[in-house]
Amino acid sequence: MAMKNRSDSRNRRRIVVAEDGPYVIHGGLSLVHKIQVVSEHGEPLTWRKVATFDAPETYELCRCGQSKFKPFCDATHALIDFDGSETADTGSTAERREVYRGGTGLCVKRDLSLCMESGFCGNRITTVKEMVPRTEDTEVRSLVMAMIERCPSGSYTYSIEENGDDIEPDLPQQVAVTTEITSEGPINGPLWVTGGIPIERSDGEPFESRNRVTLCCCGHSKTKPLCDGTHRELGEPAVGPRSEAAEQNSGSC
Repeated sequence: MAMKNRSDSRNRRRIVVAEDGPYVIHGGLSLVHKIQVVSEHGEPLTWRKVATFDAPETYELCRCGQSKFKPFCDATHALIDFDGSETADTGSTAERREVYRGGTGLCVKRDLSLCMESGFCGNRITTVKEMVPRTEDTEVRSLVMAMIERCPSGSYTYSIEENGDDIEPDLPQQVAVTTEITSEGPINGPLWVTGGIPIERSDGEPFESRNRVTLCCCGHSKTKPLCDGTHRELGEPAVGPRSEAAEQNSGSC
């Protein structure tokens, strides 16, 4: 019976975008806090989990960016007349991709509409796109794969054969509150949804289920509910325990 209950809970796991309101998280999804790990040059390298929130079976996360109890919603969206209009494409990412072909059959694919410019696809020397023609070199190919797998939005994917299936990192079904490390200090990043969790618009229309999705929680993205990187223009400092944890993890690697 216990196994059946766990299975039923998994089947109910989903995120519903409330009209001009919060994200409603169903199915007891784990909620954690992750912070960027950056190099001594400020280049994003990977993510570090620093905390797990005590979250119930169903809970609501702020989408307008103004809650006093972030990441949870406190209904401020209703007081500020938040416009949460959902404009992100609900079609298949395969229809929007550009494909870059490299050595040994490697195919790198990019859906620019998903990009939120997190910076994992490049460093101070080069970028994934620039490296693709040199992927006959095993070291270059390995670096390209690793950088793509750390892209939180899933804008970049790859396959090892031209018509092969995408190879995705094995990520848990989870929602992560993120903190990004900038030269000005830690700032609040998007919600990072992993593990193919279904996401529904407020009108009931589903988005394509993907392994990696970044959701706007600053309220200003032009492709809601997806993040487009606008939060970096706002530069909202991370506050409270999230800020303290970020400061402790913002050194060189």
